[in-house]
Amino acid sequence: MTDAATRAAEILRGHRESIDRLDAILVYTLGERFKHTQAVGVLKAEHDLPPSDPAREEKQIARLTDLAKRADLDPEFAKKFLNFIIQEVIQHHKQHQS
Repeated sequence: MTDAATRAAEILRGHRESIDRLDAILVYTLGERFKHTQAVGVLKAEHDLPPSDPAREEKQIARLTDLAKRADLDPEFAKKFLNFIIQEVIQHHKQHQS
């Protein structure tokens, strides 16, 4: 292996290690987020509140879009990601209300 190829392999390994750490952070962060949304779902079920809150969801999407722009992340991807999470949360809330 040439010096350049060895250096490229080291850089690649470093990037992959960072990606692995970030994946772990994402998974644990989503787990923590779902703990809170499950608690919200239980609270909503106990008080006969609707499983979704369109006004809050709209604010959250606007907030996430702004965060995405500042993080140099495609805002459309961020919206799709948040919408996916919101739908999962709503589904969990509906299951608790049944």
